[in-house]
Amino acid sequence: MTGFNTLAIHAGQEPDPATGAVIPPLHLTTTYKQDGVGGLRGGYEYSRSANPTRDTLQTALAALEQGTRGLAFASGLAAEDTLLRTVCRPGDRIVLGGDAYGGTYRLISRVLEPWGVTHSPVDLNDLDAVRAAVAPETTRVIWCETPSNPLLNVSDIAALAEIAHASGTLLVVDNTFASPYLQQPLTLGADVVVHSTTKYLGGHSDVVGGALVVADTELGERLAYHQNAMGAVGGPFDSWLVLRSLKTLGVRMDRHSANAGRVAEWLLEHPGVGDVLYPGLPQHRNHEIAAKQMSGFGGMVSFRLKAGEEAALRVCERAQLFTLAESLGGVESLIEHPHRMTHASAAGSPLEVPADLVRLSVGIEDVDDLLADLDQALA
Repeated sequence: MTGFNTLAIHAGQEPDPATGAVIPPLHLTTTYKQDGVGGLRGGYEYSRSANPTRDTLQTALAALEQGTRGLAFASGLAAEDTLLRTVCRPGDRIVLGGDAYGGTYRLISRVLEPWGVTHSPVDLNDLDAVRAAVAPETTRVIWCETPSNPLLNVSDIAALAEIAHASGTLLVVDNTFASPYLQQPLTLGADVVVHSTTKYLGGHSDVVGGALVVADTELGERLAYHQNAMGAVGGPFDSWLVLRSLKTLGVRMDRHSANAGRVAEWLLEHPGVGDVLYPGLPQHRNHEIAAKQMSGFGGMVSFRLKAGEEAALRVCERAQLFTLAESLGGVESLIEHPHRMTHASAAGSPLEVPADLVRLSVGIEDVDDLLADLDQALA
């Protein structure tokens, strides 16, 4: 079996046959010359339908997630929307992790629900509650983020897959926080993997994108049809940027994980900090599950301030090396207040996050500099 880092550099990325270029070309074109009516070269006619640069990225993503097909989109939410409108119909139901990303919750509750698709927020660590929430005649999807955003809960993918498949339901896993380097949900029984490629796959805070990778070829065909018909495809330059970044995903994730582990351990000892949420800590409620299904614990750390929301806001404002900004997964460290920023759309809902919570995206800087910045921000 070819190793992950080898696949990341080579899967779908043979040297260009025309020139020998070792980096796949960037095909900035909308249309393609046909050799007579319907005489397509390589199946290309229009770049919404297919583009060689996007195809190369999709091949690489499928290889890294060990799926049968990868599909690249203009954003993570575009990928989610295409998936849900492909597999759901009015009257269907989604079982949604009780601490899902605010944008996912907004898409399901405010865009799909008026269309007739309902949802049930459930603690995915409570398997009995998940079983009770799944109605075989209407539930089409169990939607799982693991680790979750921003509470860093870890769900047992294999156990959820067993529950889903017993009722003919799809298990969808948002693998954005872990990346395929640390976790491969399809190998554990998931049906679809979702990524915001904006995050660790892109890794440099310079591209917005999303992806789906599937285990079943028939579902892959259906999604590819809707990808073209709905049109929220990844552009060639965006695809090229993500493809470039995949080559260093493994080495970046090693550094993100090492730095985040140090930061989490340091925060545990700080007198102003309450809970530290990081699956690599033995104290984490899901540490054993994380250790079983992940090969590392990632670069995301959340923590709660004993003094409450105002203290959390002050830490975000005082941080200097940690940049106050939304998003995550870039080489630079970021800090944010989820309650008022990334998860504001979940306010007042069952998915509302604590107001005293701070989320860190720990970058690949020298970790001693990161600790010094947190020290002064928490002073």
